Amino acid sequence: MASHTEIPPGEAADRLAIRELIDSYAHCADRRDAKGQMSLFTEDTRFLVFMDATAAEPTQTLSGRESLAPVFDNLNTYRATTHFNGQSTVTLDGERATGESYCLAHHIGVDESGQRTLMIASIRYLDQFTKQGGDWYFAERRLMVDWTETRPSTP
Repeated sequence: MASHTEIPPGEAADRLAIRELIDSYAHCADRRDAKGQMSLFTEDTRFLVFMDATAAEPTQTLSGRESLAPVFDNLNTYRATTHFNGQSTVTLDGERATGESYCLAHHIGVDESGQRTLMIASIRYLDQFTKQGGDWYFAERRLMVDWTETRPSTP
């Protein structure tokens, strides 16, 4: 683990900006702001979904910012969501960076029988970031689902 007792101001600013990018993604998801979520990605982004984090191949691969709209719009199938971001690691390399962040995503839905359900997903994001025009963006995001649990929920 790197020692951060004395971080140069530029590095500290970049680390904070990347953390705010990660948190903005979750905020937009929970507010159903698909356009806001999409704006956090580069035009030529790649978004890969691994519904099983142990799989060699992604369940879904999207290329380009505009291709993200249906994925983010899918959150509208839930009555509410709350994404809790946890620990993250970031490695900076000039105008590029890589990182891994953890998230517990809670999804309130209603099943076919009308029963309210709570689906919790333990997610890790493996990210590649790029700095453009002084701002950080997702250049590639891999959504890795480690596990899910669905159970009845009361209002």
